[in-house]
Amino acid sequence: MTASPQAAAPRRWFARRAEPPAKLAQFDRKLTPWLFVAPQLLIVAIFFYWPSVQAVTSSFYLEDPFGFGASFVGLDNYREALGSAEYRQIAGFTAFFAATVTALALGLGLLLAVKADAVLRGAGAYKTALISVYAIAPPVVGLIGMMMFDMHIGPFTRAAAVFGWDLKVGIDYWDTAIALITVAVWKQIPYNFIFFLSGLQAVPSAVREAARIDATSGWRQFRDVTLPLLAPTAFFLLVINITYALFDTFGIIDVMVKDKPANNPVTLVYKVYLDGFKGNDIGGSSAQSVILMIVVATLTLAQFRLIERRVHYG
Repeated sequence: MTASPQAAAPRRWFARRAEPPAKLAQFDRKLTPWLFVAPQLLIVAIFFYWPSVQAVTSSFYLEDPFGFGASFVGLDNYREALGSAEYRQIAGFTAFFAATVTALALGLGLLLAVKADAVLRGAGAYKTALISVYAIAPPVVGLIGMMMFDMHIGPFTRAAAVFGWDLKVGIDYWDTAIALITVAVWKQIPYNFIFFLSGLQAVPSAVREAARIDATSGWRQFRDVTLPLLAPTAFFLLVINITYALFDTFGIIDVMVKDKPANNPVTLVYKVYLDGFKGNDIGGSSAQSVILMIVVATLTLAQFRLIERRVHYG
C-alpha cells in the first residue's frame, strides 16, 4: 500500500521547513568587523606587544639606574644570567615548583569535581565553598598563607610539631618551598574545579549508563569513558596551570618571602622583579624576562604539538 502524492506533499514541505539553511553573519562594510575587534587588539598591543618590545630592546643595554643613559652591551646580559649559578638554581626550583603545583592543582581539582558531581544533597553549598576561594586575590592568599604557617601561632606549624617536624617557614629553604606550593595549589584548585565540574556535567546520561553496563568498576568507568571525554578540558587547564605557576604566583611569593632571609626559594618571575626593581639592573632583568618568555612560548608550543595530538574533540 503506497501513500498518495497529496499525503506525501505535506510531509516533504514540513521536512524542508524543519531544516532551514544556515546563514552566515555578513557586514555591509568591510571595516565593521575590525571596529569590533579594535578595542581588544589595542589592549593586547599596549599591554603585551609594546612591553615585550621594550624588554627585548633593554636587554641589549646596560642602563643607568637613574635613567641618565644606556650603553650597548650586546648579549652580555644574557651571558651573565645564564652563566650565574644562582640563576640556574632558581630556574631549577621554578621547574620543580611549576610541575608540582600543576600536578597537585589538577589532580585535586579533578578529584573534588568528581565528588561534587556525585553529590545529591547539599551540592550547592559544597560547590560554593570551593569556588569562593578563587575570588581571593593572590596577595591576600599569601597573607593567609603567612598566618597559617606562622612559626608561633600558625595552625599548620603546630600540626607539624605534633609529628616532630619543626616547621620554619621563612628560614628553612624547603620548609618555605612546601608552604609556597601548598598555598599556590590551594589558590588554583577552585579554577580547575569549575572547569572539570562543567565537563563532567556535560557528559550525556546515556553515555554514563552505557559505561555502567560495560565497565565492571567505577575506576574503569572513569578511566575508559569519562576521562577521554574530559581530555579537551584537561589539556586547556594544563596550559593555564603551567602559566599560573610561572607568572600568577608572583603575589603569593612576594607576600610570603618579602623581608625574610636571603636563602628562601623564589621563581624566575620574582627574580626579574628583584633584579629590576630592587637591584636597579634594568638590562639584566629585561634579559631574564626575555629568557622566561622564550621558555614559556617553547613549552606551550611543545604542549600543543605533542599533547594535543592525543586529545580528541567531540
